[in-house]
Amino acid sequence: MFAESKKNRIEPVAGQTNRIVENTKIKGDLISEADIRIDGDLEGSITAKGKVVIGRAGKVVGKIECMNADVEGTFDGDLKVENVLSLKGTAVIEGDVIVGKLAVEPGATFNASCSMKGASLKSVKEDEQKQQKSNEKSA
Repeated sequence: MFAESKKNRIEPVAGQTNRIVENTKIKGDLISEADIRIDGDLEGSITAKGKVVIGRAGKVVGKIECMNADVEGTFDGDLKVENVLSLKGTAVIEGDVIVGKLAVEPGATFNASCSMKGASLKSVKEDEQKQQKSNEKSA
């Protein structure tokens, strides 16, 4: 009885990284429970429960959804990162970006519309609502 419930449970894959090496071109969608590193070219979407790394020679055109991301190469499209997006000095980002936190090194090119979500966004909205209520009371 207990052994069956353990078989159906999905454990996160730790310490394993999927790699797309230089001079490799892929058109299609990738879905992974583990981390992904891209040093080649990918046209399509990536959905990862781990970290996505776009290496210096890497280029992705499409959509990425992941927990964390490090970008040294080029990305063009929709990027959704639950936690931290880290842009290295050689990164080139274009498109729409939604992140929890953003870290940008000097030299990175960031030509994207960016939305940050999380506690900081909630606190800003709460402060605006409190200010509106106090303005209504004083008027």
